[in-house]
Amino acid sequence: MRRVAARASIKDIARCAGVSHSTVSRALRGDRRISAATAARIREVAAAVGYVPHAAARALVTCRSAVVGLVVTTLADPFVAEIVAGVEEAATLSGYSVLLATSANEERRELAVVRMLAERRVDGLIVTASRLGERYGELLQKLGVPVVLINNQAIGDYASSVRIDDFGGAKEVTAFLLSLGHRSLAFVGCPDRPRSHSLRRSGFEAACSELGPEEVCWQTLLPSGQDDLERGAGGLEMALKLRPRPTALVCYNDMTAIGALLSAREHGLNVPADISIVGFDDIREATFVCPPLTTVHQPRREMGGSAFEMLQGLLAGQPGRDVLVPARLIVRSSAGPPACSAAQLHDR
Repeated sequence: MRRVAARASIKDIARCAGVSHSTVSRALRGDRRISAATAARIREVAAAVGYVPHAAARALVTCRSAVVGLVVTTLADPFVAEIVAGVEEAATLSGYSVLLATSANEERRELAVVRMLAERRVDGLIVTASRLGERYGELLQKLGVPVVLINNQAIGDYASSVRIDDFGGAKEVTAFLLSLGHRSLAFVGCPDRPRSHSLRRSGFEAACSELGPEEVCWQTLLPSGQDDLERGAGGLEMALKLRPRPTALVCYNDMTAIGALLSAREHGLNVPADISIVGFDDIREATFVCPPLTTVHQPRREMGGSAFEMLQGLLAGQPGRDVLVPARLIVRSSAGPPACSAAQLHDR
């Protein structure tokens, strides 16, 4: 059996460079007490002998693991990938690793994985779509690590968070539909994500209210389903039974909108001629469906990077803050002027 070669140590570097162990340690940490020439020679020797820093040993000295925990709802959600990429990109540039776990959109599961990651001695935690929210204020002393939330889903405020402007984004996309001439609209919601659902519904209603109930007919649909695609399909089914029938659907997110699009196709409806459908998030899949989806863009990669930078600030003793990220309307082909008034729409 081939023996595994022993990894090079600081002692090996010190012996080859003809300096003390402490000089090597300080040089590799970038200590300014070591001259530039000596530090450069030590780094050359370290590279030559194949030295790799021992993370566990370094953690014992610095009391930092250089690892952050990232909790996401599910890896099956296309929204998550860009958040993870943004966190990892910022973490890597700062010499950190990321330990990933999923909460399955469940409060008890989220609490369990957060505690597990804290026990693994991560330096801090980033949690997406949290179900615990402001309860982290109570948990911080027990966890012993700072926590930053991305798009907190719990009702109530938490000091260290990055979140999209759910209200403003939903209001803008609804106002766009109204500007096209739609006067009968429905919001397809997702109440198991209470904070964003409430804010997006409020933005939808605020845009409709500006024209008044005499001008606009609007209502909220709460379809059931195992996932967002099923909710979207259910929302379309519910909309077809309404009188007057909506000429436009504002969906909670893009996956819900895609579910509605697929269901509309099954019913022989043309989008947007028969019904306009819009989403929220601007996931990659929004550009692949036919027709491409009008939606609200969330800069997910940037939000992930901002969350990591905020976590670094907390580790450095800076106060937490609540960052509200502006949303941006993306106009594509799934929204257009209504072909006729809602009262004239024929049943299919």
